[in-house]
Amino acid sequence: ICLSANGNDHKKFKGDDKMDGAPSRVLHIRKLPGEVTETEVIALGLPFGKVTNILMLKGKNQAFLELATEEAAITMVNYYSAVKPHLRNQPIYIQYSNHKELKTDNTLNQRAQAVLQAVTAVQATNAPISGTTVSESAVTPAQSPVLRIIIDNMYYPVTLDVLHQIFSKFGAVLKIITFTKNNQFQALLQYGDPVNAQQAKLALDGQNIYNACCTLRIDFSKLVNLNVKYNNDKSRDYTRPDLPSGDGQPALDPAIAAAFAKETSLLAVPGALSPLAIPNAAAAAAAAAAGRVGMPGVSAGGNTVLLVSNLNEEMVTPQSLFTLFGVYGDVQRVKILYNKKDSALIQMADGNQSQLAMSHLNGQKMYGKIIRVTLSKHQTVQLPREGLDDQGLTKDFGNSPLHRFKKPGSKNFQNIFPPSATLHLSNIPPSVAEEDLRTLFANTGGTVKAFKFFQRDHKMALLQMSTVEEAIQALIDLHNYNLGENHHLRVSFSKSTI
Repeated sequence: ICLSANGNDHKKFKGDDKMDGAPSRVLHIRKLPGEVTETEVIALGLPFGKVTNILMLKGKNQAFLELATEEAAITMVNYYSAVKPHLRNQPIYIQYSNHKELKTDNTLNQRAQAVLQAVTAVQATNAPISGTTVSESAVTPAQSPVLRIIIDNMYYPVTLDVLHQIFSKFGAVLKIITFTKNNQFQALLQYGDPVNAQQAKLALDGQNIYNACCTLRIDFSKLVNLNVKYNNDKSRDYTRPDLPSGDGQPALDPAIAAAFAKETSLLAVPGALSPLAIPNAAAAAAAAAAGRVGMPGVSAGGNTVLLVSNLNEEMVTPQSLFTLFGVYGDVQRVKILYNKKDSALIQMADGNQSQLAMSHLNGQKMYGKIIRVTLSKHQTVQLPREGLDDQGLTKDFGNSPLHRFKKPGSKNFQNIFPPSATLHLSNIPPSVAEEDLRTLFANTGGTVKAFKFFQRDHKMALLQMSTVEEAIQALIDLHNYNLGENHHLRVSFSKSTI
């Protein structure tokens, strides 16, 4: 098929928005922003291999991109089905073309060919691309497409999504594995091309993610390819959205995992941080401290309101959400939506707390349902007007005595851990015995698997339920439970096991 530049690729639109169709090394890209350049379109393909041809259909906001191999095209389509591609902040759509190769009418397509040659020359010398001109500073060839990242002065949690958002500015990130080693948070991050790794290292090594803390130390890994077994909050392969989540199993092979078994969780401290509200990417959202790292001019708004969906509407109450989300920050207001009772808005005290709650609670089970937590577009949660009864669906917790993080420097800041089957209990009066506590926790509907008092201090204990979901339920039911003698039980998640 010879394509002229008006690109009558008729058969194309039957499968709108789908990335299906037989794989081909020619990709059809749709819904491009009007002013987009050839370079930007070519850049979508570069991390996956050599781009051999391009045809821009300006009038139709479409383009065809031909890669050197079908394998490269398949990797690219898989990657962008997991990570929605955007150009100039607009979503675009990529699918296989029915054409097996592009035969372009060169007179009409000269500019694109010239750009392609410039870019290919750049790629051949491993120099970074800027606009369509070849940058002067050719960089030395990088050893590996995999970077090893260590984060120093880690006062705030840095999630896998934060890393993805920061490092994606330098090219398509294919895989990330995070782990804790020698009490330091570390990550391995793989690009499609060593050039991207080189550029990211040059730009980011020594930078702080947040003000005056979370410093990136970056070098090349000896590994040239990462093997990711599970897609979860510790590891992800963006080219393989089909991987299992592994249900909290270690994301590394067992042998390496054993070496990292001294998993220590990260400290979270309140204060200066208000991550950015980047509207589209909910989880990566705030994240990426983008204001700090290479995204000047974005105001640090810190979204404090979360949208929680897929709740069990028979069971959920403002109080239960207050208790669970209160583990990660001081919940100010909760509103269960009147016309959609499986969803709620939760307003936290600051953007860091909403980020923490989101990264720890999204995907957990509450009352038998896997809940989804994202940033809301609302800035505050409105209270119902005076005298209007919304059936108790909205509650203001602004003055609650149960906030865990009111006191600056409180110990609670050091005890923020992901939901786990093991709970940390404190404020236990001397008269209460192990048997009483086991019975109390069994009554929440789960099974108590293990229990132990702290040796030095019988006011505290660890208690293990048989699943994380049971522990979440027990925490909701029993945090602040009155054990008598004016002792209210305090319950949080532990990083230890018994």
